[in-house]
Amino acid sequence: MAQWFAAKAAQPDALVFFRMGDFYELFFADAEAASAALDIALTHRGTHADKPIPMCGVPVHAAEAYLQRLIRRGFRVAIAEQMEPPGKGRAPIRREVVRLVTPGTLTEETLLEAARPNWLLALVPHRDTIGAAWLDISTGQFETTTTPADRLAELLARLDPAEILAPEVLPLDAFAARRAPAAPIPDAATARRRVAAAYGAASLDAFGHFTDAEAQAASTALDYVRATQSGRLPRLSRPVPAGDTGRLAMDAATAASLEILRARDGGTAHTLLAAVRRTRTAAGARLLESWLAAPLAEAAPIEARQRAWGWLLAEPEAARSLREALRAAPDIARALSRLSLGRGSPRDLLSIRDGIRAAHNAAGALGEAPGLLGEAAAAMRVGMALHDRLAAALAEPAPPRLEPGAIAQGFDGELDAERRLRDDSRRVIAGMQTEFAQRYGVAALKIRHHAQLGYVIEVPAAATEKLRGFPELALRQGMANGARFTSPELSELDRRIAEAEARATAREAAIFRALVDETLAEQDRLAACAAALAEADALQSAASLAQSGTWCRPEIAADTSFRIEAGRHPVVEAALAENRSAFVPNDCDLSPGRRVLLLTGPNMAGKSTFLRQNALAVVLAQAGLPVPAKSARLGLVDRLFSRVGGADDLARGRSTFMVEMTETAAFLHQAGPKSLVIVDEIGRGTATLDGLAIAWAVLEALHHRARCRTVFATHFHELAELGAELAELSPHAMRVREWKGEVVFLHEVAPGAAGRSWGVQVARLAGVPEPVLRRAAEILAALEARAGRLTEAAALPLFATAAPAAPPAPRRADPLVEALAAIDPDRLTPREALDALYRLKSVAGAGDNATLDKG
Repeated sequence: MAQWFAAKAAQPDALVFFRMGDFYELFFADAEAASAALDIALTHRGTHADKPIPMCGVPVHAAEAYLQRLIRRGFRVAIAEQMEPPGKGRAPIRREVVRLVTPGTLTEETLLEAARPNWLLALVPHRDTIGAAWLDISTGQFETTTTPADRLAELLARLDPAEILAPEVLPLDAFAARRAPAAPIPDAATARRRVAAAYGAASLDAFGHFTDAEAQAASTALDYVRATQSGRLPRLSRPVPAGDTGRLAMDAATAASLEILRARDGGTAHTLLAAVRRTRTAAGARLLESWLAAPLAEAAPIEARQRAWGWLLAEPEAARSLREALRAAPDIARALSRLSLGRGSPRDLLSIRDGIRAAHNAAGALGEAPGLLGEAAAAMRVGMALHDRLAAALAEPAPPRLEPGAIAQGFDGELDAERRLRDDSRRVIAGMQTEFAQRYGVAALKIRHHAQLGYVIEVPAAATEKLRGFPELALRQGMANGARFTSPELSELDRRIAEAEARATAREAAIFRALVDETLAEQDRLAACAAALAEADALQSAASLAQSGTWCRPEIAADTSFRIEAGRHPVVEAALAENRSAFVPNDCDLSPGRRVLLLTGPNMAGKSTFLRQNALAVVLAQAGLPVPAKSARLGLVDRLFSRVGGADDLARGRSTFMVEMTETAAFLHQAGPKSLVIVDEIGRGTATLDGLAIAWAVLEALHHRARCRTVFATHFHELAELGAELAELSPHAMRVREWKGEVVFLHEVAPGAAGRSWGVQVARLAGVPEPVLRRAAEILAALEARAGRLTEAAALPLFATAAPAAPPAPRRADPLVEALAAIDPDRLTPREALDALYRLKSVAGAGDNATLDKG
């Protein structure tokens, strides 16, 4: 227990997995927490301060499965291993913490998602900027950037890190649960020295330009990895100062709204990534995810990707051979990481061997391909010498951990000799058993191996007394159904077999270490090969999408054009295909002169789908991928904003309307002429007149000030009347038909404005009781009879653009002005506001002789 207390003091924030023979045991509060999280029995072992010590345990051979469950529940786990074999003395076995398992430092296949990166992110605030460094120890990727503090949410949304190292003063909002315990941040000079030293360089400047905050973040991340790996660093690529330039900016709300990588329910099935992924390897899937999470904002690299998958589309035989080669490609990067940390297995070496062969075949398939594919093929051409050596050395199937039999027979003469001695001794045992049975006259006599006693003679209870009569035999253990004896001959044989086994095991371990060293000597070339395989896989995935002929290669322009012909929503289309239903495509034109599309129509008609599909087209196009459309010409978008769908944030005390207004403020402050904004039903979360006023003002701001490309969906049909005042406004509506009292949604977008919202009909489709529907229809008819279209509204002070007015000329009192002056809009209920509007209409229509009932 003294050892346990020492381990716990070193890792107070972690559960301690304390090795006790074949189990990892947990004690005190650790045991109580793990027992509840894993649903395993909580018992007691010994006492401390005269109280029983709570204890639970998990088998060593199944530890990874339990670790996975604990990590996913947010725990950190310190592994305390036995550092020496059990001895015959009374002193406790020495134990030490050899590793701290945290969400951002995982390497085991069972603990990782194969198709997703596992980022550890370090953040260091500096004035109004934040230095960031992120690495994935399972693949070796390592990048840095400096980002404005107000754009931190974009970085977090793009990376979706598993664990974050950040000072407590830095708010992480939705990612707060992923904050690791506070880590020390070195000063800038120390940070630069530490990062450079980690790569054996004299200066960090050898790898590029890094701000002080970036260097501090990089050093913080490296120090944390060292601490979790007992001072050891895995194979990590040199840090790359990525920067934010050249990337499409998307905040967390936009990424969540568009369901690019994660759906609203937290799953991945109904996402953009799932709809477009045609990759053959886990590494290719991770790269494709990174392309979608951070689309490009520069034409040259986008077009380079387009040319690459376009070449594969034009060379179907090469594409087929490439896919066949990729199908056999294992995850080289993650195997390398485990080997570099000393946690590799024979299976990881087998992955390296098979990866080299797959890369060789993939390079052959690409031949003299141009551009990105040509560069990838060159990186794949790793020499076959390591492949041949591993092929000769490794037995198949490879075991999941180093154990006898992992090295192939015939690879090493010394190992074969030790194995023969061991195996010959075992054959001797079989002969000795027959001899002893005859010598002692016990046909049921068996020679067995016992963990503590070694090789023993086992006989049934009926023969026990008979064997006691032989002086050369010593009774070692009595049993209910028999007894165990030893003899000098058997003890000598036991010694010889144990020595041969130990020598064979030691030799096998030495060969394995030598193979690992040879592999790590090639790790830079192997890492480049792994990256090339991933890139080729992501590009062939794009070509697979385009193969059907229903996805196009978008034209990328430097202007602000936006023209999509017959566009579709890839996720909705995939879902409909499962039910053998067809998606209705629609055009979208946000070209100069019509860059603000106002969309009206009822719920369930497809407004939200139309909004999202055009935003997703930008994501796909700027990721360098095909777009689900007949054709597309898109001017580069620098920032993408999506305000579709409403949700509250009760944990931070924000209502649905407050969240909506916060997101609206974000795009009003940040959108510019090269941005794309899609918004759905702004103002729906408050009173009718308030909502209409806000929607009106936001639409004017997007048109006049931001001057961005916009798709603006609304139920405020009155906004369509603004076409005369907003020169670039293009009103459109979702087409709907009524047939025998039922509403039929055509899911088509057409020029014009919706005449009604069809709310009662949609309510009927949702199953609202018929009496309620009839009453709603009666009320609606009465209201429509009293209502007129909102004309001259732009002249009302409520909606007029604020501007200094000239002093009015003296004139007689105007009844309309008096009526307006009598209204206090802050005190009106929605119903009173509507009634006031009707009265104002009456006054305006009747002229100077009108009267107003002020009751």
